[in-house]
Amino acid sequence: MRAVVCRSYGAPEDLVVDELADPVPGPGQVVVRIHAAAVNFPDVLLIAGRYQVKIPVPFVPGSELAGEVVAVGAGAPFRPGQRVAATTPTGAFAEQALLDAASVTPIPDGADFASAAAFGVTYRTAYHALRSIAVVRQGDWVVVLGAAGGVGLAAVDLAVAMGARVLAAASSPDKLALCRQRGAAAVVDYATEDLKSRIRELTGDGARVVLDPVGGPYAEPALRALARGGTFVTLGYAAGTIPSIPLNLVLLKGITVRGMEIRTFMADRPDDAARDMAELAQLFAAGTVRPYIGARFPLAEAAAALRHVADRKAIGKVVIDVTA
Repeated sequence: MRAVVCRSYGAPEDLVVDELADPVPGPGQVVVRIHAAAVNFPDVLLIAGRYQVKIPVPFVPGSELAGEVVAVGAGAPFRPGQRVAATTPTGAFAEQALLDAASVTPIPDGADFASAAAFGVTYRTAYHALRSIAVVRQGDWVVVLGAAGGVGLAAVDLAVAMGARVLAAASSPDKLALCRQRGAAAVVDYATEDLKSRIRELTGDGARVVLDPVGGPYAEPALRALARGGTFVTLGYAAGTIPSIPLNLVLLKGITVRGMEIRTFMADRPDDAARDMAELAQLFAAGTVRPYIGARFPLAEAAAALRHVADRKAIGKVVIDVTA
């Protein structure tokens, strides 16, 4: 099978497409022929050796996939030909993947492979942050930074579905137009507008939640714009800089600052994680939420797909069409 291989830590352009042996399932495992894989910002960090967890090289990057089961190990509750999606630390940027059956879920009728591949990581991250960390209520003003990116646009979709009022903050008119189309009640272009003052103006000083997957220079002004007693959730640092927050801001306004990382959240709060994932699966199966796919690349151009995400050019999700 063809697979994208990270042989040494570095840039997306250092990846190679190689021929690897087809995997064989053991007990409780399945082999999936991959039709689509989705790209996430942590993939860029993993191949650079800069993620919280360091994967030994060589490895096949990619954490989200969808396809068809082609082989089943003893005890795995799937059958050949079944359409499935999965999240996995690595291995998605390939023609086939060997997976533990517990990480695999059937794709509901009405969902295509690309949507199923693009749904897992970003929508779970956003839903855990909204549902369990920030405890968003109907009518709350929710500010989403990096609102046109993978996690950001997922947060816009889900907050709207939860009945919140979304203020989407992004860096260009086309990104903000998409956020409007997805249901955002207000938008801020933080490349040209003062983020703090515009949040206060547009929400009437009523922003109760900020979701921040970006970091950098946007975190502090968004935190300053929170209403008294609001919640700031940090999810990542796509801007490339981890911000330093003056703690007196937290003290004076009674703000709660929370962090959420999907891997540790699921380990630390398994009951909340199970509830959230069941609710999210229902939303996806009903067609209430579907990811917006802004760019597609063939497997041979996986490096270009990763560069697209690394350079913050992505709008919504970036998908690799493995069978193209």
